[in-house]
Amino acid sequence: MFTDECTVSVEGGRGGNGSSSLHSEPYKPRGGPDGGNGGRGGSVIFEVARGIHDLSWLAEHPHQRARPGGSGRSDRRDGPSAKDLVIQVPDGTIVFDDDGPVADLVGEGARAVVAHGGRGGRGNAQLANARNRVPRVAEPGEAGETKRLRVELRTVADIGLVGLPNAGKSTLLSRLTAATPKIADYPFTTLTPNLGVAETGDGRAVIADVPGLIEGAHEGKGLGHRFLRHIVRCRALVLVADLASADPSSDLAVLRTELGSYDQALITRPSIVVGTKADLVDDPATAATALQPDALAVSALTGAGVDELRERVDALASEAAASEPERTTRVVLRPGRPRFAVKRDERGTWHVEGRSVERWVLETDLDDVDELAKLQRNLRREGVFRVLEASGVAEGDDVEIRGLVFAFVPDAGGGSDGDG
Repeated sequence: MFTDECTVSVEGGRGGNGSSSLHSEPYKPRGGPDGGNGGRGGSVIFEVARGIHDLSWLAEHPHQRARPGGSGRSDRRDGPSAKDLVIQVPDGTIVFDDDGPVADLVGEGARAVVAHGGRGGRGNAQLANARNRVPRVAEPGEAGETKRLRVELRTVADIGLVGLPNAGKSTLLSRLTAATPKIADYPFTTLTPNLGVAETGDGRAVIADVPGLIEGAHEGKGLGHRFLRHIVRCRALVLVADLASADPSSDLAVLRTELGSYDQALITRPSIVVGTKADLVDDPATAATALQPDALAVSALTGAGVDELRERVDALASEAAASEPERTTRVVLRPGRPRFAVKRDERGTWHVEGRSVERWVLETDLDDVDELAKLQRNLRREGVFRVLEASGVAEGDDVEIRGLVFAFVPDAGGGSDGDG
């Protein structure tokens, strides 16, 4: 079944842990640290691929997780970085997260990283310095990003056939292209966009048959939003009205009102008006002129007016291509994540979360007084104690960082300190 929207959970791979190893070799008792670094975790990437027409695979596989990086080993052997998880999506895919748009992917090969993999931890060989030549700890790998994404498909086409239900759009598409959409004599035959390719003077034009709109579609009636969003991508529009209906002019007015109410830019988009089912009225030329002076009467059944329609579609495609810039992929770049965050749970425990803060705690030997003092200095320099105090932490409150709980004790000298 055609799927044009879904919600997925993606998670970047965790980075590999660094190794804490000391070189061991006969007759060389002080070989020094030789632990390797952990590998980078894989990222989750969306990439536009030819042959993918909807989001049904993503809807059936809503949980995607990249592989973790390998851990470092002794003898300065770094862990392998994990391969990125590349998920193929259709042309015209838009990705949103809780903060808004993430990427708008247009064109084959366009890609965006939707969840970054975690950085691998450094081994003790790289952590060695002049002050600490033999570190006995290594950095753990960082967790990958976890996101809940809303994914939408907006069909990318040069020309969109737009009209009320049962106006004859699918039949027109079958006449103008080699597409074979479902055609029947009842409304809402088309429930998903159909695409066809028409030969034009400048090459080829992709034509989309958009499901029929009803009055109130811009308010969501009749799945209006799901249908209207596919029209936004079209460079030009063919407004289709049924000449055999009770009031074709009213139908065209309703159609224009719905388009303008959804997006004002659709009103100024290059367009032509076509009256269909000309074989069912006595004077099709007059009926078409009543819609708009330059409107064209067409009968897809007899073929009347189809050749002239092809010429107009050719000219419309050229006009649209000249007036609109080339479509490009857009990826939203946001400011980096906060260095750390402080929150309190219902039990009164304060939690500090942040990549650097958690890494410092995990790489600290809490049985070593010097290491513990260094951790406290780093937390103070980072501003963790200041933010805790501003948030309302009291003396003796539990502060949890990456599974380790500390009792908060303010400094008598005006600073703040934590006692593990």
